[in-house]
This record gives sequence, structure tokens and C-alpha cells, in this order.
Amino acid sequence: MLELRPNCERCDADLHPESALARICSFECTFCAPCAEGPLAHRCPNCTGNLTPRPIRPPDKLLKYPASTKRILKSH
Repeated sequence: MLELRPNCERCDADLHPESALARICSFECTFCAPCAEGPLAHRCPNCTGNLTPRPIRPPDKLLKYPASTKRILKSH
């Protein structure tokens, strides 16, 4: 199950579980669309995999399976 991390690892922008701006790689590294589409050029700086839109978990499922609250921020 996806963690649905709460922030962009590059700029620390908030990414709520329902955000259409969240981008992830296959390892769930999480970035905002402006970082992913701009400086990162759709490539994860951690694994070099592609960044794609993160799925949105339906609200009723968020109650049972909440998003992560652990913020990850890496200097790139």
C-alpha cells in the first residue's frame, strides 16, 4: 500500500493525500509537479526512475488506511 507521503522531498511543499500535484517513482519517492516537471525533468534524483502522478486514495479508504505524516526532505 502506498504511504502517500505528505511533502515534496525537494522543496518541502505540502502534498495532501488528494493532491493531483504529487508525483512518485516506483520506490515512492515523492515530489511536487513543479519540481518533477521542472528541475527534475520527470526523473527521480534518488533512483533515476520516472516520476508519474500519484494515485489518489478514495476518502472512505483514507479513514481506514491513512496517509503518512512522516516528512522526508533531501538536499539535491
